[in-house]
Amino acid sequence: MMNEIISTGNKDTRSGFGEGLRLLGEKNPNVVALCADLTGSLKMDAFQKNHPDRFFQIGIAEANMMGIAAGMTIGGKIPFTGTFANFSTSRVYDQIRQSIAYSKKNVKICASHAGLTLGEDGATHQVLEDIGMMRMLPNLTVIVPADYNQTVQATLAIAEWEGPVYLRFGRPSVPVFVPENATFQIGKAEVLTSGQDVSVIACGHLVWTAIEAQKVLRSEDISVEVINMHTIKPLDEAAVIASAQKTGCVVTAEEHMRNGGLGDAVAQVLMQHHPCPQEYVAVNDRFGESGPPMELMKKYGLGVEDIITAIKRAIKRKKL
Repeated sequence: MMNEIISTGNKDTRSGFGEGLRLLGEKNPNVVALCADLTGSLKMDAFQKNHPDRFFQIGIAEANMMGIAAGMTIGGKIPFTGTFANFSTSRVYDQIRQSIAYSKKNVKICASHAGLTLGEDGATHQVLEDIGMMRMLPNLTVIVPADYNQTVQATLAIAEWEGPVYLRFGRPSVPVFVPENATFQIGKAEVLTSGQDVSVIACGHLVWTAIEAQKVLRSEDISVEVINMHTIKPLDEAAVIASAQKTGCVVTAEEHMRNGGLGDAVAQVLMQHHPCPQEYVAVNDRFGESGPPMELMKKYGLGVEDIITAIKRAIKRKKL
């Protein structure tokens, strides 16, 4: 367990997916890649160049891409589909539900440009409800890695995982702090810092934000346990319960709508096993808008100060 988390630089998580896919191309001949006219944006170029016979450019026909991917699994292939998160979910929900999740097809739905940090492309492209949509589907695993290295590791791991997976990552460069040689275990949370006063359970870009909040609060003698919950489904319930029993209150943080995401998944566990105060750091029932990514994160309440405020509120409720 690490108690001092240090960034080694910034890099975008979509490039982590591209590198993981490149490595899979050399490692597993059954891996095939399908893209909906966004090869460069998804960083799938290296796989396309090295394995043109295993790369399929479907064009702007996302529903067709999902159907083709489902069919490929019947022949033993492991298809990785690539497009923006909004087009990987909202546009093709029926195809995923009927052709992939229902019949447990071994399709890996890889979704970039998730959340507000898509930035200037605006609300029509900034999906904030995708985690909720995908975790509600039976048989579907949902993973949201925290940085470049973890996205590489997650991409490799899901190729070995039998069944459909939704892998969510993003566009902007964010701090890299997960060790390059770390082991990625699906369904197993990572306790990054041990604390006694409050548990902060985060995913994706908000994991580093939680780490920054934890560092600020050390000067105020507030001990924060930070958990990287990279797998939203299956959720590591044991980690949630153990941490909540120790600290007595929880904050969840995610670049997603408050409804249906990580926060609600954690709340269900707490309600059943260890009721305690919980605060959400998430977008509160609003669509996004066009703007610089970090300014949007601040405006929509997803910054360091927002996590600090939520932490103090949770601790205060615990003491009532």
